[in-house]
Amino acid sequence: MSDNRALQYRKEEQTSVRASLRPGGAAMMMKPGEKPSRFRESFFRLIRYFSEDRYSLFLILLLVVLTVSCSVSAPMFQSRAIDCVVAVDLDALPGLLGIMCSLYLLSGIFMLLQSRITAAVSRRVILRLRHELFCRVVHLPVRDTDAATRGDLISRMTNDTDNIDSVVSSSLSSFIQCVLMLVLSFAAMLWICWQLALISCTAIALSLLVTVTVTNISRRFFIRRQEVLGELNSTVEESLTNFRTVTAYNMQQGAADRFNRSSDELARCGMIAETVSSSMGPLMNMINNLIFLLVAVCGAWFSLKGLITVGGISAFFVYSRQFTRPVTEISMIYSQIQTALAGAERIFELLDKNEESSAGEEPGDLKSASIEFRHVTFSYEPGHPVLDDFSLKIEAGSKVALVGSTGSGKTTVINLLMRFYEPDSGEILINGRNIMDFNVHELRRRIGIVLQDTVLFSASVRENLIYADSSLTDEDIAEAAEFSGLSEFISGLPEGLDTELAGSGCHLSDGQRQLVAICRAFLSSPDILILDEATSNVDTRTEKHIQDAMARLMNIGTCLVIAHRLSTIQDADRIVVMDHGRLAETGSHGELLKKGGIYSRLYSIQFAGQAT
Repeated sequence: MSDNRALQYRKEEQTSVRASLRPGGAAMMMKPGEKPSRFRESFFRLIRYFSEDRYSLFLILLLVVLTVSCSVSAPMFQSRAIDCVVAVDLDALPGLLGIMCSLYLLSGIFMLLQSRITAAVSRRVILRLRHELFCRVVHLPVRDTDAATRGDLISRMTNDTDNIDSVVSSSLSSFIQCVLMLVLSFAAMLWICWQLALISCTAIALSLLVTVTVTNISRRFFIRRQEVLGELNSTVEESLTNFRTVTAYNMQQGAADRFNRSSDELARCGMIAETVSSSMGPLMNMINNLIFLLVAVCGAWFSLKGLITVGGISAFFVYSRQFTRPVTEISMIYSQIQTALAGAERIFELLDKNEESSAGEEPGDLKSASIEFRHVTFSYEPGHPVLDDFSLKIEAGSKVALVGSTGSGKTTVINLLMRFYEPDSGEILINGRNIMDFNVHELRRRIGIVLQDTVLFSASVRENLIYADSSLTDEDIAEAAEFSGLSEFISGLPEGLDTELAGSGCHLSDGQRQLVAICRAFLSSPDILILDEATSNVDTRTEKHIQDAMARLMNIGTCLVIAHRLSTIQDADRIVVMDHGRLAETGSHGELLKKGGIYSRLYSIQFAGQAT
């Protein structure tokens, strides 16, 4: 945004909207002890992504049941084997040992199969989730993407989905297995000695109390950790994207300090979350040892009373371990699930944002398009209008230039015409029809735009040029390159059009990058052409090429130019001078010079060699 006031308002808007975007922001700020309001909703919503893999899930469930059944059945045969040894009845011992080995072997095989199937299901679920998330992001309105930091968006599409992937692939079947093991082990304990089983249950209430307390404390810090991770990604992305500026101003240490502050906060939140979460293991081990002690003492006493055999005590020890271990594992898995659901909550928050509507009429042929701004008022921040009752009519096929001091609202006019933003009041008409009635994608397809900040992609020159229309031929490209003055640049490349632009063309000069962008706009066959400071980074010779190309284009459609370099717009049909969001002057170059107003002063200052 070239307008200072607009930039200020947008930053303020970003702060408020960003706060509502993040789980820790204004919309979701958690108070101590408060549970996230959307955890349950996020859980059941995430479950829906497994609907296409329901048969695989059924197979996983079957394998889990078989695994647990084998694990629970083996101690029964162990108990009988021990009783056979005590009774000196060794005839049945080999068969019992063979059955035990077979059960443990089958349990391992079933566990291996369920792990492989679970990994495949996880991969497909995350693939669908990432695809839906990315498609939603690229279809969001510009206002929403401007208000969010790119690092935070990237974090939601990578780190948050990775957390879900990790839980689904490693914890899904484990959680089910733990629940089944808990139920079946307890049933076996009741069958062996119900009195001893009830005594073992006295520690379960303590286990549940510890689990609920620890998870409630750690949940808040897991959410905060994901939020700070998004902020850290934003800091890294911003510093690397603007690395030249950081280096030019010797702000490397400042960038490092910002990174360190976010990194320290991430480490603090992560350390607290992991410390609290990992305390679950030692606490549960202490409870397990207590259960073991109770079983040992009470089991010995029950054995003397004839309520349980020696083999039964041995089996009961195994079942008590199988009974308490799932409680510990479930508590640990639940901590991982918290992290995944915190990420899912952030992802679904983004998925719930409305896509840009594509409904509307066909704009039709706009080759001879008249454009009218009728009493348009617009503000990035309520109460601070950037355009104030702005009215302007551009005749069909004419070349109109917008000039004015920084912050006068020139770029905002372009943003509204492209429907990146919508006016607060008033209307914008093309050929007498309100652009809000048009299909926004068809409208933009008919408008070619070259921005001051040139954007190229890490691809070949050809792919960059045909970005808007992949059906274009090399002949079309050659014609447009000649038209825009790019032919000499292409002929000087080592592989011509097939030359790869590494790092989004970072090794090209600003002028070369701008020429590529201008040629790309020409190749899109626009009905309306917008040049936003399009010649700001080119030398005089290249500027002449662009001016010649623009002169040719005037015979094709309407052209709207924003420029600080007034030498590039002297041949415009009409020059519009803007001041504080209003139309201050209008006329040809000669007419405005004679008036001796704002344009005349800007022209005099510029050609006196002073900064504008």
